[in-house]
Amino acid sequence: MSRPYPIEKVRDIGIIAHIDAGKTTVSERVLFYTGISHKIGEVHEGDTVMDWMEQERERGITITAAATTCYWTPTYSGGNKEHETKINLIDTPGHIDFTVEVKRSLRVLDGAVVVFDGVAGVEPQSETNWHYADEYSVPRVCFINKLDRMGASFERSFQSILDRLAPHAVRLQLPIGTESDFSGVINLLEMKAFAFEGEHGERVVEIPIPESMKAEADKRHHELIEKIAEQDDELTTKYLEGKEIGIEELRKILRKATLKVDLVPVLCGSALKNKGVQFMLDAVVDYLPSPLDRTGVKGTEVKSGEEFEVEPKDDQPFLALAFKIAADPYVGSLTYFRIYRGILKRGSYIFNATKSSQERVGRILRMHANQRDEVEEMYAGDIGAIVGMKDTTTGDTLCDPEHEAILEKITFPEPVISQRVSPKTKADQEKMGVALRRLAEEDPTFKVSGDAETGETIISGMGELHLEVLVERMRREFNVSADVGRPQVAYRETITGEAEAQGKYIHQAGGRGQYGDVWLKVKPAERGSGFTFLNALKGGAIPQEFVPAVEKGVREALDRGIVAGFTLTDLEVTVFDGSYHEVDSSESAFKIAASMALREAAKRANPIILEPIMGVQIIVPAEFLGDITGDVSSKRGKIEAMSDRGQAKIVDAKIALSEMFGYATKLRSMTQGRGSFTMEFSRYEPVPKNLEQTIVQGRNRE
Repeated sequence: MSRPYPIEKVRDIGIIAHIDAGKTTVSERVLFYTGISHKIGEVHEGDTVMDWMEQERERGITITAAATTCYWTPTYSGGNKEHETKINLIDTPGHIDFTVEVKRSLRVLDGAVVVFDGVAGVEPQSETNWHYADEYSVPRVCFINKLDRMGASFERSFQSILDRLAPHAVRLQLPIGTESDFSGVINLLEMKAFAFEGEHGERVVEIPIPESMKAEADKRHHELIEKIAEQDDELTTKYLEGKEIGIEELRKILRKATLKVDLVPVLCGSALKNKGVQFMLDAVVDYLPSPLDRTGVKGTEVKSGEEFEVEPKDDQPFLALAFKIAADPYVGSLTYFRIYRGILKRGSYIFNATKSSQERVGRILRMHANQRDEVEEMYAGDIGAIVGMKDTTTGDTLCDPEHEAILEKITFPEPVISQRVSPKTKADQEKMGVALRRLAEEDPTFKVSGDAETGETIISGMGELHLEVLVERMRREFNVSADVGRPQVAYRETITGEAEAQGKYIHQAGGRGQYGDVWLKVKPAERGSGFTFLNALKGGAIPQEFVPAVEKGVREALDRGIVAGFTLTDLEVTVFDGSYHEVDSSESAFKIAASMALREAAKRANPIILEPIMGVQIIVPAEFLGDITGDVSSKRGKIEAMSDRGQAKIVDAKIALSEMFGYATKLRSMTQGRGSFTMEFSRYEPVPKNLEQTIVQGRNRE
């Protein structure tokens, strides 16, 4: 079989935004206009295609990234099928608790559409997602949505993008009318105006540019041409000489600049009122990259250790990244993957280079949210799912068994909140273990651990909503009833000084003994850097074959800190001396010795407790501002900025997570139900000394 769509006609894109900016509504319109669905699903009616989980429909939020494939012929091509482009689309969640879905999706996408609320402009999660896109150098276009809402302002939202995200953003459109009078858009590149007719705005009709907007449109048109011309020497000369520049030429240079993230095109509309989505799809085709345009994807040859740049070609050895594991009620475990090169065929064998295990490809599915089409093969640049992989987890590299290579792994944030869970009955106990394991396989920011002293199970995640949703999924999907404890803050410990210590383990009990002797040096590392292990042994003080056991012993000792038993982090550990016994030394002896040395050294290095600090944005009517700022101060919070959004006041603050439990209820009662807030993890900071004692005592009582 030959490839049905040339690779340059493929787009792998994601839709990302802050919660409630209208991502899923935009996605539903995309499915409708591209002919994939024949009815428009609405979030407020709970019948969307992309939010297919029961909980998503009930809560009206996206929890899990949904993938789909659709096809689009640009509006200006006159319906010419030669211009049809295949779009693999991922609709991601906006809530910070499900940030893992955005991060792993951006890792495998080539481009993104960032959706903004026309009233709110740039919001905290928009910034976080924007920085993730920067991290992976993902080109993007912006869509300012909800311009039909009261208080919406295209100019204010555009200005917030310039100020907070992209000083190089450019307007491609202007809205005609505002709020309830919003009726169409002006294309500033072609200087044409359009309205949207038909029951679902499916007919795009050219109209005259309103007289009252001609001067403004003219001014913005020249601004846009100037910005594009600056990106190319030849075009700059033409522009300065006052020569006419063709539309195709402008599109070509704007595409080049967007791919390099030198310019970010901004469009506008209202997905709910069926206005502007078709032009957003045109922009995806015109300005976002095909797999061929994405450079800089690096792989490493397993055997030689050599790094190489991946070429997205069908005739190269197969190489793909598994970016998501999902439990499907009908077909079992689904492994979502993105092919970076080569072809994947049904029935073939592939190699998991991360786990060094072979997997057989049973069924290959092209996903459409929770619907699916079975296919025989997929090509470079495709996104799909394989049924029933045994060992593969998120971030694993899948490759041709004859050409072993590994792609860069995805890194995920550590959980900041924990809860105890216990099964209600004996029957639930067994089922709970299976359910938690399956959910942890799906979500790398969800961790399950056991408390050795109490025998209880502890689950950890990114926030209260995250854990709430997972416990609810356990109940619905796995039929497990469980009692859940109060949410607890995931504190960490670190050291503030340098120290060294010896760990010596000698055990004689008849027969062969045990002997391990390790000297370790510890010193603080940069906040957020985690743990680094260094080998500075000289002259064979400890044989090399025991060094991995030393590292393992250190890693295990990090799990129980010195002050209150929280995980130790942000430190550098160096093994620099020790001794061994020809007969009695063993891996387990060195592991125990290293663990003893680490605990002793950490004790001497002034250990402290760290707590998660959250970035909080509170939106309240002006009359409650005084109460809110006073309350933030009482929570050990630091106010970083205050601004206006229409009649409302916005307070940006940094507050310790431990002070934020139950804040939603408190804020509602302080503001007569009119206040709202968003919260996301910012960093870890030392706990004040007076609170450290309280935490230690609380930990001892548990």
